[in-house]
Amino acid sequence: MPLYDYKCEKCGHIFEVMQKITAEPLKFCPECKGPIKRLISAVGIIFKGSGFHVTDYANKAPEKKSAGKPGESEKTDKPATETKTETKPETKPSTTKNS
Repeated sequence: MPLYDYKCEKCGHIFEVMQKITAEPLKFCPECKGPIKRLISAVGIIFKGSGFHVTDYANKAPEKKSAGKPGESEKTDKPATETKTETKPETKPSTTKNS
């Protein structure tokens, strides 16, 4: 059920009432019994499903264009998961005798 805001024209009291959409608007202030008007309130609307910016594009990062020289490879922001290092085989010191 939606919430409706009302304001009393006599005392200025503002209050909310939860009513069905089909219910008649209230006519009298609960505090001073003066005439009241229903206020127009801003409401948040959430669009769900495919085809809306929030559900389709909000989590995707925008593509970056490089301003580098043509032919340069673009660097990515992905962390390196594996790095290779060259290892040289161990060599034994030679045991030759100088006679």
